[in-house]
Amino acid sequence: MKNKITVIGIGPGGEGNMTSRAIDALRSARIVVGYNYYLPFVSHFLKEDTEIVKNGMKQEQKRIEKALEIVESGRDVCVISSGDAGIYGMAPLVYEMMREKGIDAEVEVVPGISAFQKAASLLGAPMGHDFCVISLSDLMTPWAVIEKRIKAAVEADFVTAVYNPKSTGRYWELYRLKELFLNGRAPETPVGYVRQAGRDEETVKITTLLDFDPEDVDMFTVVIIGNSQSYQWNGHFITPRGYYKDKRENECGPGQSIMIESFRTIEKELSNPDISLGKKWPLLHAIHTTADFDMEKILTVDQDAVERIFEALTVGGIRTIITDVTMAASGIRKGALERLGIEVKCYLNNEATSQLAQEKGITRTQAGIRLAAEEYPDALYVFGNAPTALMELCALIRHKKAKPCGIIAAPVGFVHVCESKHMVKPFTDIPKIIVEGRKGGSNLAATLVNSILCWPDAELLKPGRDV
Repeated sequence: MKNKITVIGIGPGGEGNMTSRAIDALRSARIVVGYNYYLPFVSHFLKEDTEIVKNGMKQEQKRIEKALEIVESGRDVCVISSGDAGIYGMAPLVYEMMREKGIDAEVEVVPGISAFQKAASLLGAPMGHDFCVISLSDLMTPWAVIEKRIKAAVEADFVTAVYNPKSTGRYWELYRLKELFLNGRAPETPVGYVRQAGRDEETVKITTLLDFDPEDVDMFTVVIIGNSQSYQWNGHFITPRGYYKDKRENECGPGQSIMIESFRTIEKELSNPDISLGKKWPLLHAIHTTADFDMEKILTVDQDAVERIFEALTVGGIRTIITDVTMAASGIRKGALERLGIEVKCYLNNEATSQLAQEKGITRTQAGIRLAAEEYPDALYVFGNAPTALMELCALIRHKKAKPCGIIAAPVGFVHVCESKHMVKPFTDIPKIIVEGRKGGSNLAATLVNSILCWPDAELLKPGRDV
């Protein structure tokens, strides 16, 4: 019969946080090996004649060597480990050293409550969805590897528990972790941290990622950082599993739900997410439509352009949008137009447009804009195809025959395209959204209009109500 090593996870401290199996194993133990700081937590379970072998911090290997000597001498032994013995605990070391030394003994690993589980229970329910646990100790793991794991956790949107966040010699690593998380997680993301979880000195705090102070943490603290769905409520830190969803989210149709998720993905991948909402909102729409992150460089949005155009189209009483071509008009959401009482007009295929184009020797798109300006000089003008139409509008503005409430300048092509966009820029009193260079298109112009029509949804980053 083989002798036995029982590796006992004693939890974070206190009988209430130990499993009944762990307590039974301690009560029947004849020899116990452990760290001298943890032994007082379990000494009252031990028999009076139980032999105790203990030593100090950073002497884990010596403890296991002693335990293996006891097993080889023909006796059973218990090794205690804080938290869960298999999570940053003693169980892996027992197996590794037995393998190295060629020792054949029976091993039982008694699970315990890990410190992050106890901390989570005190904070509320932060681990309700997929999570990971990362140790910041670089004693046995190079920092480059730890940082790679942190970046992966941020990218994958894991709730992240942090062990060994700080020590006397390791003071900067937690600051770096905060920096990495702020690169990919919202500043208001909940952060909870618990010192001495389950012990007399226990303290519990909840804050945000932005306000989290690494100086308030020591080596006895577990830090938990939420994911993009985590929130604070009534003094608790919660990460929803998905069984119950906010009523507003349940009201979303499948199309809008997909669009919301797409916007969240795009926002995470922006090279510069810290831009004004007035620019970010149309930018997210533009990238969603084109899958082209070059839009970050080429989409120009005048100061408060989205807000000013939306106001003009609603409380300002302007109820008309003019497009250069019918394709741009067809991409503007009908639900939004009906909701706001706005009409889209395109003069391209009017009989009068063809006659004017022939008489003046100009393109039909130019003629269409000229006729539109006579009826609707203050409309929102949208260009997704024809640079000559945009140039025509610029001429009309200069001659005071048009004063649009806004301009979407996104014609596409190779002839006069860049010039047309430069021509519109001097009109600084007219709010504009411009797709610089050769890129553009009717679909892009339409989605920029849609971003304006649903501007009230921007703060919640909830696009697509009219999808």
